[in-house]
Amino acid sequence: MKKKLITLLFALSLCANANVKMPLLFSDGMVLQRNKPISVWGWADSGEKIEVAFNKQIQRTKADKNGKWLLYLKPEKAGGPFKMTIKGKNSITIENVLVGEVWICSGQSNMEWTVGQAQNADYEISQADNPWIRQFLVDKDLNSTPKEEIKAGSWKESSKKNTGAFTAVGYFFAKKVYNELKIPIGIINASWGGTCSETWTSKEAFEKSPEFSSMIADLPKGTMDSFLKNKLDALTAKIEALQKSKITSNSESQYKTASFDDSAWPEVHAPQLWNQQLGSLDGTVWMRKSFIISKEDASKEALLELGKIDDEDLSYVNGIEVGKNTQWDKKRIYKIPSGTLKEGINTVAVRVTDYSGGGGIFGDEADLKLTVGTTIVPLAGKWKFQVTEIKTDLSPNSYPSLLYNAMINPLVPYSFQGVLWYQGEANATRAEQYKKAFPLLINDWRTKWNQGDFPFFFVQLSSFNEFGGNSSVGSYWAELREAQAFTLNNVANTGMCVTADIGDPKDIHPKNKQEVGYRLAAIALNKVYEKGNVFSGPAYKSMETKGNQILLTFDNAESGLTVHDKYQYVKGFEVAGSDHVFHYAKAQIKGSQLLVWSDQVQNPEAVRYGWADDASDCNLYNAENFPAAPFRTDDWDTISKGIKYSFEK
Repeated sequence: MKKKLITLLFALSLCANANVKMPLLFSDGMVLQRNKPISVWGWADSGEKIEVAFNKQIQRTKADKNGKWLLYLKPEKAGGPFKMTIKGKNSITIENVLVGEVWICSGQSNMEWTVGQAQNADYEISQADNPWIRQFLVDKDLNSTPKEEIKAGSWKESSKKNTGAFTAVGYFFAKKVYNELKIPIGIINASWGGTCSETWTSKEAFEKSPEFSSMIADLPKGTMDSFLKNKLDALTAKIEALQKSKITSNSESQYKTASFDDSAWPEVHAPQLWNQQLGSLDGTVWMRKSFIISKEDASKEALLELGKIDDEDLSYVNGIEVGKNTQWDKKRIYKIPSGTLKEGINTVAVRVTDYSGGGGIFGDEADLKLTVGTTIVPLAGKWKFQVTEIKTDLSPNSYPSLLYNAMINPLVPYSFQGVLWYQGEANATRAEQYKKAFPLLINDWRTKWNQGDFPFFFVQLSSFNEFGGNSSVGSYWAELREAQAFTLNNVANTGMCVTADIGDPKDIHPKNKQEVGYRLAAIALNKVYEKGNVFSGPAYKSMETKGNQILLTFDNAESGLTVHDKYQYVKGFEVAGSDHVFHYAKAQIKGSQLLVWSDQVQNPEAVRYGWADDASDCNLYNAENFPAAPFRTDDWDTISKGIKYSFEK
């Protein structure tokens, strides 16, 4: 009986191993790329014969010694729905397959941002029923080595039920392209908020790059568990050295009280995310700030405003709980009952828990304040802090290539038309190096897919006053925009969507994703589908000094320049002389040229436009209503010069 049972189990295991298996991309509702060879692959037993049938085509191959197989169907015209059948020792049928245009949508949170979070979401979702627009959402995952299969994912048709979860930028792009072409559009959404470009780039690309080869040589070898231990050990040592004490939650109950002595605690600035000050820290941190209240105000009710807190907070004033919230992007506004405040020194204490990325109090400085009657007490500035817990999960930015390995490599070699990319915020402080990092990523993906220089269209950073940067103190965001423009001009078959005019200086996630999608679609319709003549705004070409004025010439302005806002005069320009001090400039449109000057600069040498984190002053357009890209004419040193990518070792 025992022998029979063993034989049966062995036979069952053989049957299980014999089953042909397909990647999750190859599932019901999939969209295949038209007019290109269609790559189809999967797994089976070593040497197993495979047959794929699709729309009157039949192609055959057999699995290699490792059990993987790959074949290419001949190009198909747009249409469907069709069936695909894959036969080995078993048979798989994939239903409701369309052929049309496929685009990969990737990057960080502004690509991840959904239709349900965009402006006019209810209306957009109510109009979303279109089974010819579909999204495949790649489940978030990371890994230390390249994976063959994604963690999870499925194809969904655009509908009132599904579209709220679609990438907003990708959806509005697809909607515009569909309206022009009337063929199926598939978007593969592989995005993760707060991520740097280095996590989306393969290890092999870094090894071949003079800029990054020494960095990648220091990457520890091992599993995700060993990566996790390395990160935890390094971060623990760093934080304990900074706060000169062990990380422990033993004394937490005292930290909310006004009497607790926090004089030995280190300081961070608020509002400003932890990852900009402490590195990649996820966990629990107490933050404390003391302030003075007069005798007259001590007995009154008050209003405490703490900006936004990533992710969760539990907030106290003088040891009394005044509020808590778990929404990372919601402003904290808490009422303080009368009798809570006292004459003299008072203390606000906030227990902040962050699960991934960012961390801490962020937003606008004006949103951090205590209001008592007519008295306003500013709370922006230095806060005392103490880390009581480090969360041990790896973040996507802990090491290079983690997201490439888990979310991009498994998509290769799926046939598609091009890539839409919205990322850069997480690389802003390394803007100069982004001139190498971003082209490296693009060329890496093109190498991996071996589909030629496929279109790679990206969104230039919008306006957001993250660091208060400008021409006087330097601007990381302006420098990152410049790095993106550099990529546009130096990497073939790229396109850049300018968005400085449609951002929100107080919100890193501007809600107008419709216009972003439509502007990306304008690039694709022109460069890929040969529809439409103009797809971008004025781009700086050259300058000529004329006394105390500078004449600027632009590309993409043949039909003339114009302004867009209620003021009807050109804004956003500055000029500087040999002292490198910039002054706001006046500007006059001369057809397709612009004359710029400042009464404070008699011998101008340089012009800048939109050179600030918050570039929302920009209002220069061409006649076709596309905005001018921010730029500078000088090559003077920048604040990101020499700042390099690194990881916890």
